[in-house]
Amino acid sequence: MDINFRDLRYFEVLAETQHLGRAAERLARSQPALTKCIDRLEAMVGSALFERSGRGIRLTPVGEVLRLRAKALRDNGSEVIREVNEFASGRSGHVRLASGPIAADHLLPELCNLALAECPDLTIEIVIGPTSELRDQLKDGSIDILIGLTASGDSGLVTVPIVNDVVVVAARRDHAIFQRDEVTLASLLDFAWALPGPAVPSRQWLDSVFAAGGLSRPRVQIETSSLPLLPRMIAHTNFLSFMSRHTLALHEGRMLRELPFPATTLNRTLGATYREAGYLSPAAERVLTLFKTNGAELFVNAVHD
Repeated sequence: MDINFRDLRYFEVLAETQHLGRAAERLARSQPALTKCIDRLEAMVGSALFERSGRGIRLTPVGEVLRLRAKALRDNGSEVIREVNEFASGRSGHVRLASGPIAADHLLPELCNLALAECPDLTIEIVIGPTSELRDQLKDGSIDILIGLTASGDSGLVTVPIVNDVVVVAARRDHAIFQRDEVTLASLLDFAWALPGPAVPSRQWLDSVFAAGGLSRPRVQIETSSLPLLPRMIAHTNFLSFMSRHTLALHEGRMLRELPFPATTLNRTLGATYREAGYLSPAAERVLTLFKTNGAELFVNAVHD
């Protein structure tokens, strides 16, 4: 039984649009061509995939089962082609890495240096962004390994925890907050803040702490997508901020200071995540092994250099 991956793609568009004409327009194919595609698939599975529904069509129960499997079938086929292509073109030494901002600052340079020392011809493609957004790219196969915040509950993904990360409130060393006899959640609202954007998980967590205490959210006067900008921003202002202790360690003692306050202390874990059933090039496999073996030490060394 031969399967045509182009037929699967056309089937998925038909299932999404539930209309032969709209699917033909999107795919730039004729309606008879799409009808033949469905005829081939129905002959292969031995059952109807669509049924009439008003002016459109809808999936039969058998069609729904195929829809759920179609993307996985196409992805697996793409993985095989990529593996063979990389071997044929000599790019089996290529790895696609993605990283959240914290890992990018403190770990990625050291990890890349270690990998290149072992494999001088290695080529590395790096994408930096919020871990929550990069996770979607990992799932669809656009990247090989995601280095950043770990998360549970994603089926098909495997996460290797490497190092604990603690996020704390920080300010410049002579900030007025350090002169107060008692610090409360409410007293933190007396000051303006410089924070990452509302889509960043640490920002969402901080907002939820104040909401759980029946308080308004912090008054954010500076909001940025660049986390490395925050330490320099608050070093010369009266803003409070919320940042990783690893980031703070680069500035603590010179410009910044942590505000010890358990209610606003976030504990989380950084690690490496990859697809359980996805193809990893030999280079990606080696980088993953290096990360598992040396990640924690590399992170600590980077922070204290």
